Amino acid sequence: MAYVLILLVVIIIALMIYNIIIYKRIQNFNNINQKITGLNVLQDFMNTIGEYSSVDEKIKKINDILIEKYDIKYSTIVMFDGAEYSVKASNVKEQHWEALRNLHNQEIFKDSIATATPKYITVNNENERLPYQTMEFGRARSAMFFPLYIDNVYIGYWIIESGEPHAFDKIDTTILEVVKENIIAVYKTISYQNTVENISRKDLFSELNSAEFLYGQGKKIIDKYTTSTVCMFRITNLEKINEDFNRETGNEVIIQLSKYIRESISSEYVFVRYMGPKFVIVFSGVNIEGVAEFIQDMKNNIENMKIEEVQKENVDNKKDKKIRYASPKLNFVLTTYYKGTALENVTKKLEEYLDNADKNENDINNI
Repeated sequence: MAYVLILLVVIIIALMIYNIIIYKRIQNFNNINQKITGLNVLQDFMNTIGEYSSVDEKIKKINDILIEKYDIKYSTIVMFDGAEYSVKASNVKEQHWEALRNLHNQEIFKDSIATATPKYITVNNENERLPYQTMEFGRARSAMFFPLYIDNVYIGYWIIESGEPHAFDKIDTTILEVVKENIIAVYKTISYQNTVENISRKDLFSELNSAEFLYGQGKKIIDKYTTSTVCMFRITNLEKINEDFNRETGNEVIIQLSKYIRESISSEYVFVRYMGPKFVIVFSGVNIEGVAEFIQDMKNNIENMKIEEVQKENVDNKKDKKIRYASPKLNFVLTTYYKGTALENVTKKLEEYLDNADKNENDINNI
């Protein structure tokens, strides 16, 4: 009998040890699985940076990824630009956005923002409502609030919600903290693009967008295609026209040249005044061979223009003054742009070529 008891004790101890080992393996598996999920989400975030052109589209896509990968019922990202709050992404009905973009005014979240710590709130039964809910009752019964900071600068918050009370009682907040940091990292990466999109402006004389347009709204058009041809050209004799005639005549050359090109190209092509005498045309979805003949014809037509000298109002004896004409000379350089690569690096390479070319060069070059 004693041997049987000893055997049973040994079996029980063995089973306990086995269960502990299995438990640890399950925990390790869960940790590995969570890390893999985190890496996959981060990879999806990085892909989003390249695939979606506008900043707002990228943030919305990131929020969709969070909802899908982590099975979140409601997720909302609210950003603060220093002046006002705006809902950048949410799968909550828009009628509730006003309440969600004013959570910073709720006493329950003020301390969370001040201390940069998450806040978890929930109700105990279905007859209660969360403090910030004004025009809704049953949509959300638990929520986790995460203030967002970049280098100790407050930029907004992320809030996830559930329709169930105590939904986040057992959730691994470590994972959510990692997700939050990923949101911040991605937003930090695309904040430069947000700045570029907002500083794009129209040039006074050419009525063209500035170079910044290329890297914001322009890139959205260009990246509809796998490859495009980027063409940069310089009016090589613009400075000489300014000297031999006057700056007003140089401005008129820019006006006439820009008008001619605008009327000659498709709306799918992006045409900007890059800087000073340099301009860029991106032939979206067209290879270099497809634009070569067009560029040559356009170059010939522009260089055959006769633009009358602009007479200044204070010039004496204007009637007796001989009429003179200016003709622009152009130097072109073309290359291929591939979707997903850095467009600014492509334009920088073209600019370096034109800046280092002989001042009298007047050609069409492929690099």
